[in-house]
Amino acid sequence: MANQDFKVLDSDIHIIEPPDLWTRYIDPAFRDRAPSGLSEDFGDLRLAHEDKPWGRVSIDADRGRRRQGRNYALNQERWRPYAERGWTSKVQIEAMDIEGIDVAVVYPSRGLFALTIPDMDPPLAAAMARAYNDWLYEFCQENPERLLGAGMISPFDVRDAVAEARRCVREFGFRGVFLRPNEVGNRNWHDPYYDPLWAELEELEVPLGFHEGSGSQLRQVGEQFGANTMLKHIYSHPVEQMLAAGAFCAGGILERHPRLRVAFLEGNCSWVPFLLWRMDEHWEWLGDIYAKELTMAPSAYFKRQCFVSVECDEEPVKHVIDAIGDDRIVFSTDFPHGDSKFPRAVESFLRLPISAESKRKILWDNCAAYYGLSA
Repeated sequence: MANQDFKVLDSDIHIIEPPDLWTRYIDPAFRDRAPSGLSEDFGDLRLAHEDKPWGRVSIDADRGRRRQGRNYALNQERWRPYAERGWTSKVQIEAMDIEGIDVAVVYPSRGLFALTIPDMDPPLAAAMARAYNDWLYEFCQENPERLLGAGMISPFDVRDAVAEARRCVREFGFRGVFLRPNEVGNRNWHDPYYDPLWAELEELEVPLGFHEGSGSQLRQVGEQFGANTMLKHIYSHPVEQMLAAGAFCAGGILERHPRLRVAFLEGNCSWVPFLLWRMDEHWEWLGDIYAKELTMAPSAYFKRQCFVSVECDEEPVKHVIDAIGDDRIVFSTDFPHGDSKFPRAVESFLRLPISAESKRKILWDNCAAYYGLSA
């Protein structure tokens, strides 16, 4: 391990799924409708079906320009040894050893865009989630003590989401499930429609992770910037997470489901103090009309049930700790995406101007508490 002083639990490491994952793993009844990767290029995460783009929008229209950027060649060289060996689970473990990661919870790359088509047929969406989870379970068997699965669930039919969450936990032993924060079917997350899912996650005692991916065909903050990837990416991740946090903390979900654990991943953490202050201020002003269900300030629900991830070089985390303490923050490397600091993500984090005790909690204890692991 690269780091000998701290145990490291990566709250959402990524894998690069094979381009033909869905055509190989999906229920045969849906195979002719399943997308596949548009390219073997390891920097190209686009999906397509019958030559039509699947799940992403104009973020990829400027790929030619992006190849001229200063980081493109560096990333091609950085990830080439892993891509040439097929992004296997052995490769994943090797990269974790180089970075100094003891345990990692696995999230997708192509899979972040599998269920991002508005008005998607619910049975197809459910079948795609099942296919991904079947593949992920096999992937994690390389070392199930170090590679922990986070299951994909479909928001297009809450009954499908409940059933797949149950299967992920009871059959596969996954440590959590994930959704994108984007609104689906004109329903906000605090719509009572989703209450059966939140109740099931409480019963299963597994957490929910929200994870964004820039360029969704679902409505997304930043879409007004079109193909300007920089501007779109600046806003999509943190602002979508803020919207989801508002639904859970001020929309009554966590009041109704006091045992539900929720994390807002890969969207920075520095927005948290401002959002909690603003939610509390509005609750004091208008809560007697619009938030009658709440029995305490929105910030109290966040501090009781929510977690948020810090980037390895996010220096403003020191202000987050000043505002809410250090026990709701988790760490992730974002391996192997283009903005990851691999192989020096842990090293970068250890240089942040926070205490050694805070670093210890963020690198392991908090994430272990979130995923229900032993300390």
